[in-house]
Amino acid sequence: MKVLIADDDQISRMITKAAVEQSGHECIVAEDGDSAWQLYQEHSPEAVVTDLMMPGLNGLDLCRAIRASEEDSYTYIILVTSHGSRKDVLAGMEAGADDYVTKPLDPFSLHIRLLAAQRITSLHADLARYRSALTEQARTDPLTKLHNRLKLTEDLGLLHSLDDHDYCLAMVDVDNFKSYNDIYGHQAGDAALVAIATTLAREVRKADAVYRFGGEEFLLVLQDQSPATAASVMERVRSAVHDLRIAHSGDPDGVLTISAGVSAFTDGHRAGSEQLLREADLALYAAKASGRNRVTLADALAG
Repeated sequence: MKVLIADDDQISRMITKAAVEQSGHECIVAEDGDSAWQLYQEHSPEAVVTDLMMPGLNGLDLCRAIRASEEDSYTYIILVTSHGSRKDVLAGMEAGADDYVTKPLDPFSLHIRLLAAQRITSLHADLARYRSALTEQARTDPLTKLHNRLKLTEDLGLLHSLDDHDYCLAMVDVDNFKSYNDIYGHQAGDAALVAIATTLAREVRKADAVYRFGGEEFLLVLQDQSPATAASVMERVRSAVHDLRIAHSGDPDGVLTISAGVSAFTDGHRAGSEQLLREADLALYAAKASGRNRVTLADALAG
């Protein structure tokens, strides 16, 4: 565990440092509250042992600064007081300290508190990992491992906060997928969706994003693209899916194919996300009506 010591008294620093290191922990030392805060921001220690009275930030101010800066992490703070008065201890706890020790420092007392600190910070780290995993899971389609509609809503909201940032939406549908499921079964259908999802993600840039919109529909967000360049990207994607050669006796092409409709958020057309989705969906419908296995631009329908 990484432990930050903050104390303006040299002898106290030496004693505390020796006690921390004897307990088997890495030690960072600050001579006042201001340098302690700087070192805390640089090193993110799991525990802080701070004197109450110091030049610059005092121990209470340091506690408050640490607590205000924390997000998913948690720092265990041990306040060191000269006489352990109830008033000082209460002020420390109210400022965010977890425990306290009194001077002169008893190495055994500090060792016990560092054991508690290690246990508490480890639990907080586990909880942060679980929260992160659950957050990711809530935004991921379980079958294809693509982003889901919750993540799409969040990402579109972020894009629309950047009003001058051009992008295109491409609504994609697997052609004649219902008949594919009827002929080959839902297990084969799931495998086909996974293969197509993998291809979609592979064929676009890292800056772009692919989402499972629902059923056999996917949605691609293509960053910094014009309608023409987005159409070129989607033609490449369509061809890559065709080249998978997933046999489909119920399709005129004999293989699974996709159709796509593309809408654009560009100068002169700063539409809301719901309108862009509708435009992409109408363009997809037009692609389907025109024979499937093709890409249609919403701009072309408007013209």
